Amino acid sequence: MFFYLHQLHDFFRPFNVFQYITFRAGGAAVTSLLICLLLGPGLIALLRAKKVGQVQRADGPQSHLSKHGTPTMGGALIFLSVIISTLLWMRMDNRFTWLLLAVTLCLTSVGFWDDYLKLVKKNSKGAPSRVKFMVQALVGLCVVGYLAVRPPNGSFGTILNIPYGKELFIEAGAAYYILAVIMMVGSSNAVNLTDGLDGLAAGSVIFCALAYAVFAYVAGNVKFAYYLRVIHVEGAGEISVYLAALIGSLLGFLWFNAYPAEIFMGDTGSLFLGGVIAAVAMCVKQELILPIVGGVFVVETLSVILQMASFKLRGGKRVLRMAPLHHHFELGGIAESKVTVRFWIASIVLMLTALAALKIR
Repeated sequence: MFFYLHQLHDFFRPFNVFQYITFRAGGAAVTSLLICLLLGPGLIALLRAKKVGQVQRADGPQSHLSKHGTPTMGGALIFLSVIISTLLWMRMDNRFTWLLLAVTLCLTSVGFWDDYLKLVKKNSKGAPSRVKFMVQALVGLCVVGYLAVRPPNGSFGTILNIPYGKELFIEAGAAYYILAVIMMVGSSNAVNLTDGLDGLAAGSVIFCALAYAVFAYVAGNVKFAYYLRVIHVEGAGEISVYLAALIGSLLGFLWFNAYPAEIFMGDTGSLFLGGVIAAVAMCVKQELILPIVGGVFVVETLSVILQMASFKLRGGKRVLRMAPLHHHFELGGIAESKVTVRFWIASIVLMLTALAALKIR
């Protein structure tokens, strides 16, 4: 919306800055941050009054029992700030931004439904796992279907760009669409699994979003894309505005979610955060960067799979003290806040590793 103010630059010269992606991305980040900080206390008070609080597992880390009753469904705060800020600062004619907003809305709705059943209706099982999976897969299919009809770059529709290689590509063919749906569903659930410590998921997603904001800006600029040998995607630069709004909202959420947390995001936030990052990866044609920049989420998910496999195949024997991995370290005597910061450090290193792909070609 603010983008169109640049058309008034003849009347007021400074309005010209509204046409620049970097300026609007900064504005989106600040706006979403302020929205979070302003709405956060009210939402926390409302959820506390409605007794919409976290239910802690008795078999989990004993230090987590004190979290029982902490307001949950804080993902609604992230959702509102992202939507409002993006709509204010985006170009209304950009198809990628609208696609990401649609993914945000759909996956937030699924997460909200699950949280609502668990926390408001007191149904401990929440939404049926099969139904949640089907909806996530359907959202993934819709994104893949749209990008198949209107690919980010017509010359690279089903082609995967191999990171760190000089113009190294693989033609995946029809397998690309299967991979893309798996990526959407897997990423959505991976962030959900990681959301177990105060600030862990939110902080880790920030670094993923930062990396992809750079990739999106580079991909959308013809000169930068050519110089850095990145697949050019017309209009991809506007994705940076959405990601900046997402980063600002997560920073605002961390204000309340940092240890000791006053609010948790719940499935309302975690499901859409993972899914939308995967959608961004497809839009900017940097799909294989996702497991690198999101390495923390990959390891957390693998730890759960490994634990379950070991338990079933080895007669109840466990590999880890508890899964996901962050609980294993907690039960090993490492303080929750220290585990979170160390995982953040790992995320920063992975972000820098991913960004190095822009030059190592």
